[in-house]
Amino acid sequence: MSVDASAKTVKIVNRVIIRFAGDSGDGMQLTGDRFTSETASFGNDLSTLPNFPAEIRAPAGTLPGVSSFQLHFADHDILTPGDAPDVLVAMNPAALKANIGDVPRGAEIIVNTDEFTKRPMAKVGYDTSPLEDGSLEAYSVHPVPLTTLTIEALKEFGLSRKEAERSKNMFALGLLSWMYHRPTEGTEKFLRAKFAKKPQIAEANVAAFRAGWNFGETTEDFAVSYEVAPATAAFRAGTYRNISGNLALSYGLIAAGQQADLPLYLGSYPITPASDILHELSKHKNFGVRTFQAEDEIAAIGAALGAAFGGQLAVTTTSGPGVALKSETIGLAVSLELPLLVVAIQRGGPSTGLPTKTEQADLLQAMYGRNGEAPVPIVAPQTPADCFDAAIDAARIAVTYRTPVLLLSDGYLANGSEPWRIPEVNQLPDLRVQFATGPNHTLADGTKVFWPYKRDPHTLARPWAVPGTPGLEHRIGGIEKQDGTGNISYDPANHDFMVRTRQAKIDGITVPDLDVDHPAGATTLVLGWGSTYGPITAAVRRLRAAHIPIAQAHLRHINPFPANLGTVLASYDRVVIPEMNLGQLATLIRAKYLVDVQSFTQVNGMPFKAEQLADVLQEATHEH
Repeated sequence: MSVDASAKTVKIVNRVIIRFAGDSGDGMQLTGDRFTSETASFGNDLSTLPNFPAEIRAPAGTLPGVSSFQLHFADHDILTPGDAPDVLVAMNPAALKANIGDVPRGAEIIVNTDEFTKRPMAKVGYDTSPLEDGSLEAYSVHPVPLTTLTIEALKEFGLSRKEAERSKNMFALGLLSWMYHRPTEGTEKFLRAKFAKKPQIAEANVAAFRAGWNFGETTEDFAVSYEVAPATAAFRAGTYRNISGNLALSYGLIAAGQQADLPLYLGSYPITPASDILHELSKHKNFGVRTFQAEDEIAAIGAALGAAFGGQLAVTTTSGPGVALKSETIGLAVSLELPLLVVAIQRGGPSTGLPTKTEQADLLQAMYGRNGEAPVPIVAPQTPADCFDAAIDAARIAVTYRTPVLLLSDGYLANGSEPWRIPEVNQLPDLRVQFATGPNHTLADGTKVFWPYKRDPHTLARPWAVPGTPGLEHRIGGIEKQDGTGNISYDPANHDFMVRTRQAKIDGITVPDLDVDHPAGATTLVLGWGSTYGPITAAVRRLRAAHIPIAQAHLRHINPFPANLGTVLASYDRVVIPEMNLGQLATLIRAKYLVDVQSFTQVNGMPFKAEQLADVLQEATHEH
């Protein structure tokens, strides 16, 4: 039945959390990406959480095979993808059952009724239909025969039933786009570009998308639509785009190469969730980027280290299991004292673990996972957009101090997205380096020679000598070097000196002091690192709104720590460290500063929820 569109109510809201859920073959990630892109172009602040199985084609209709995409968008500054969806789009019984536990009472649920037949329901343990047995009475349920409506809308295209069914995600996207007044032009342009070689499929998807929009406009099942105004006050002036963490990190690496005036070389082996960086960088040969997909992780970092020796900005990308395989070559880079960026996008472990889920459990591996005393700087971005700046910062450290640097992102940042203010090129740091050009040491007899381990007195960095430069011939390898000359040395005193010098070089790296957000009266500090920034900040906002003062600080540099960290920690009665591991940063803080921090941990493959953290932090503030 249809109604007069003019009779429909438009409700103004300041924020919405939507979750699309279905089989991994239902196109939920594409649907979420498109809704996100249109939301970004509209000017809302946003944060996303893609969640999908590790299998390329997970078992259809099963709980482990459910793929989802959550989007939180608002007319103000937001920090997380949201704790619980206001709207759940469930494409089948498995999607409903897997997600209903997260849906609050009163929320809206849009279900594809065509899939709620006996066999799919029995597969996930529904003895009776949840659409008919009263189990969903607490929610506002919208039963929509998405498959049937899609097939009907596409009958003129002459597609098979299976081909037509594939567009039901676009029908759902059209419906939600109407429901929340999202722009449509970008999605139609995207579909025609994506299926440019199959124009019939392109137009079928556009037709399904329009049919979903028209269905929302005309059916009386949806009497209310919603408007979320642009978040103009949340953004400072500039040009913005929606960006994921891996894309921002890729752009940061390209920018670092340009600012260093060095060719960018990536030696990589594909691994979830880091592969996107290899895919993206391979598109940018015009910026002097060379990508090499190696046969394994060891070959990948070996090639990258060779590129560093050859005078390029060298990068290798991986995840936790790959860091383990690369550890020997990272140690070699420590010994050779060459700049090398090791980008680790953390996932759930150990071993293969949870390839498509998030975790922060590789921190101690990054800190200590090599033989011998092999210190390596560690940099950790805090949001998807911040991955751009963190990549440039890691490159600064690598080329300035001639050292490998571990850049620790994670799956939550890599796949999540948010608005990013595109920086002006003249605002980026100058990373240019001076290669060695000639002799740098005079012997007692007056002979001028080149010493490859004669150090800069300020940074303790050794010269970077490009192979083939006349007069700069020198030996490299993993055996201990003699101070200055770089010759092989087994002298105990020299080894002790070199070990301590390499450690002193890392300890002396210049990093900014830790910035502390301290409201009056705060005696508890919540300290975080990496992707916990959003949930922690959202939780802190909740407490302060309830007039509970709590201080907050977030670490980007974990090795070395900021110089003022000890003073900051000593300023509070209690320090709480939330981490997606079993307390790895807490272990480092306790060992170095002898502060009995309170560790709050989670290792379920998902980011913290703001409400969950707020409860923990509120309890901590009352434990004095």
